[in-house]
Amino acid sequence: MPIRLSNIRLHVNESELALGREVNRALGLSGGEAPRWRILRKSLDARDKTDLSFVYAVEVALPDSAAAATDEARLVERLNRRRTGIAADLYDEPAFEMPAPGDAPLGERPVIVGSGPAGVFAAYFLAEQGYRPLVLERGRRVRDRIRDVAAFDGGGPHNPESNYLFGEGGAGTFSDGKLTCRASGPDVRRVLEVLAAAKGKPSILYEHRPHLGSNRLPAVVKALRQQIEAFGGEFRFDCRVEDLEISDGHLRGVMTSSGHMPASLVVLAIGHSARDTYEMLFARGVPMIQKPFQFGVRIEQPQEQVNRVQYGAERLETRLGSADYSVVARGPTNLFSFCMCAGGYVMPSVSEPGYFGTNGMSLARRDSPFANSGMMITLEPAQFGSDHPLVGMHLQRHFERLAFEAGNRDYFCPIQRADDFLAGRRTTSAPDSSYPRGVRPAEIAALVPRDVVEALHRGLPAIDRRWHGKFLENATLVGPESRGSSPVRFLRDATTLESPGIAGLCPIGEGAGYAGGIVSAALDGLRAAKAIIARYAPLERR
Repeated sequence: MPIRLSNIRLHVNESELALGREVNRALGLSGGEAPRWRILRKSLDARDKTDLSFVYAVEVALPDSAAAATDEARLVERLNRRRTGIAADLYDEPAFEMPAPGDAPLGERPVIVGSGPAGVFAAYFLAEQGYRPLVLERGRRVRDRIRDVAAFDGGGPHNPESNYLFGEGGAGTFSDGKLTCRASGPDVRRVLEVLAAAKGKPSILYEHRPHLGSNRLPAVVKALRQQIEAFGGEFRFDCRVEDLEISDGHLRGVMTSSGHMPASLVVLAIGHSARDTYEMLFARGVPMIQKPFQFGVRIEQPQEQVNRVQYGAERLETRLGSADYSVVARGPTNLFSFCMCAGGYVMPSVSEPGYFGTNGMSLARRDSPFANSGMMITLEPAQFGSDHPLVGMHLQRHFERLAFEAGNRDYFCPIQRADDFLAGRRTTSAPDSSYPRGVRPAEIAALVPRDVVEALHRGLPAIDRRWHGKFLENATLVGPESRGSSPVRFLRDATTLESPGIAGLCPIGEGAGYAGGIVSAALDGLRAAKAIIARYAPLERR
């Protein structure tokens, strides 16, 4: 059985090639046949600015000669008795498994609405197993979408069907490419393996905070689509689902901008910004409830300033890349950083004409001179002021409309210096920013809920004190940041994932309120694929 060695440390200036030497040293091996090993986990320990190090966990398979003469359990016990700081244990990694196909026939191909991470991964695993899914995407394919986004950034008109939020790959395509996930296990590993094989990079399998970058993600999205098509799946772009055909509690079809399509099984992976689809589903009686969601602003600082706080005087960014951070100020309402983009850009998070919100992204090299991060609170349903399931969406729209007006009705980004915000002063001239279309001074407090304003006034100075005055120095606030997560959760059966009372309708992903990032959305897509496979026979058998 393999052995896991944890807490192997290498100074940041050491080559990763030295890991083999450290593995041999930990095992007490010298010369002879080398063990086989692979990295399971890699993270940066930045607590001591004078001695930054990478910390590794490694799976080790003993050489055949050593394995034949060694009891692994006793070796683990002996290694731990040595108290070298390196921990050892037996490592039996569970295998990834798909369920055996069910026997129920499918009347038509399964239809997946949306090509974000949830929809694409549901399609990937269904197609891999022979179910030939049909993916309907309201936006354009990724190469056309890139051109539309670039034109908008350059001052062009907003395209409501092809933008930072809609189009092939969903909002994830321009969301920085963070692949962090709280879950672990074989399903997470399989999702990351698929991403790595689709023009990702091998290190995402073990990095503590894996990151692809918004410039790499389009190639990944395209590669995933091509693999799904090779498996027998199909994509139809510029095809917006506008209504559902429901009869006797069963889904019968979907009405789209391209016409009616018969469908007895539809996976709804619409994302958290398809507000017109939310309204249609509510009108159709699809069960949904309010859920907590994140709301706040985005703070932007010079990246050099963040590097010096995180790395100290030594210019480790040349070796480690731009430094990031994670901060929280606890109080009656916690203020916390969200989607921190080191060496990144503030970007528009706009799906509807006449509204404005912000988000952040960074490219693979994280080489912008700016750092930015959401500074968020969690709004609870009790704060919404209504029991309507879509009231959170209405709240988002209210403040996004105010921000659009503050941005001169032309998608300029409202901006205020952080010290002016805290002092209640107007910012009179536009500060520098990474936002591409241009900024306009505004009173940020007027563009977010009062609870956010109070949390910012209490939390920002507290974080700044921990940073010895370097968190708010030269910082600006832009906003609102209103699309951190879905304000709605669709009810669904825990096993089939179907909506109660509507057989064949399976809401998944961020838009359904069951995910919060690329990997968690992909996992929900995998979960949906497993549920469908366990019930139905593959179409390829016919």
